[in-house]
Amino acid sequence: MTETLARAVEATRRYGDVVALDRVSIDIRAGELVGLLGPNGAGKSTLINLFAGLRRPTSGLVELFGGSPRDPARRVRIGTTPQETGLPQALRVGECVDFVSAHYPSAVSKQALLDRFGLADLTRRQIGGLSGGQKRRLAVALAFTGDPRLVFLDEPTTGLDVEARRTLWDGVRRFHAEGGTVLLTSHYLEEIEALAQRVVVIGGGRVLADGSVDDVRGMVGVRRVSLTTPAPLPGGLPGVIGEQREGDRVQLLTSDADELVRALVLASVPFSGLEVRQTSLEEAFLAITSAAGVHDAPAA
Repeated sequence: MTETLARAVEATRRYGDVVALDRVSIDIRAGELVGLLGPNGAGKSTLINLFAGLRRPTSGLVELFGGSPRDPARRVRIGTTPQETGLPQALRVGECVDFVSAHYPSAVSKQALLDRFGLADLTRRQIGGLSGGQKRRLAVALAFTGDPRLVFLDEPTTGLDVEARRTLWDGVRRFHAEGGTVLLTSHYLEEIEALAQRVVVIGGGRVLADGSVDDVRGMVGVRRVSLTTPAPLPGGLPGVIGEQREGDRVQLLTSDADELVRALVLASVPFSGLEVRQTSLEEAFLAITSAAGVHDAPAA
């Protein structure tokens, strides 16, 4: 069986009267690349903090490599990039990597690390003179410095342009292809679709869905029907849970595409360019969180 590197069993975390996690059970297995999705305040960062040993569960069990996440001998085998990082502004990029590397018994090559994340040309630049995106790329790269087995990335590409984001994607993919395990959160659902093999959706501190991207899409049984029509659509169309119109092009989310198309024909609605496709991960996410009464959707 595949080794479990981190797990939570009925883990609850409270902050005063606020329940950040409510009896969450999840395993992170060796070789997985897991995307953790959830609205703001869903408990994503709290779960990562429990696995990384930065917080203790109020109740339940959290393990890292079969023991306590607060054990330094276990924590040295992980890497992490939190949502917010503070880097020493006076150090140069290469000096910062050297400083972090010194904390690990086995660190990756500095040049290899900088090359992997597109930072090689910044080695001698002071961190205080970097752009926000460059600092973020460095913060993500530092998570991989200690040659970790498991990496936690919390919103790793926030604030990056498209090119920089894809450079980081390539770095994460390479780590995973070499046998590394990754748990990442993101507000960019296309990022999760591009990277993750497994998707876990949490909302209100609970696990709402857990499976492959296709599994999560299929959970909601929703299809997107697109068509072109100048006519207004009749009310009460079967299975429609969402509608968007741009000019004459109409997008309909429906739980029964066949019945919807049949109803349009019977209502003599003139249309062309009919397309029926599987729902996107974003649409599935919105349907899952909406059904659970969680409405704060991630940024597009």
